[in-house]
Amino acid sequence: MSEQQQIFQIQKIYIKNASLESPNTPGIFTHEFQPALEVDLNVASEALDAENGVYHVVVRVTATTKVENEVAFLCEVEQAGIFTLQGFSEEDLAYLLGAQCPNVLFPYAREAISDLVTRGGFPQLLLEPVNFDAMYASHLQEQAQAAQ
Repeated sequence: MSEQQQIFQIQKIYIKNASLESPNTPGIFTHEFQPALEVDLNVASEALDAENGVYHVVVRVTATTKVENEVAFLCEVEQAGIFTLQGFSEEDLAYLLGAQCPNVLFPYAREAISDLVTRGGFPQLLLEPVNFDAMYASHLQEQAQAAQ
């Protein structure tokens, strides 16, 4: 009995949604810019064609920056990808969709956010790298606790 060859292939990477809102411009530009940043991160995945191992993964990053309790900007990017994942166990597949695919997508999301924020007239925003392996492990732990 031969093992099925494992395939991890990127089919497409694209921006599903991107927005920049700066509700308090131009007045916000007159304040000393000492921002408070809040970042929200979410990962979602779905099978497009499970029989052939085709999956869709979306990393949603929302960056909200406030200056003196006023929203300077809210930037949201949904960075998406279509991946072919074949020959993996259910456990490995879940890990790939929850950690490895987001690891591929996040640098694109970081770049898109930085570009949007700069085009909005604000100082460049460089988001810190994210440890999706740790996030996935934490998610599994939360699920296990919820099941008890």
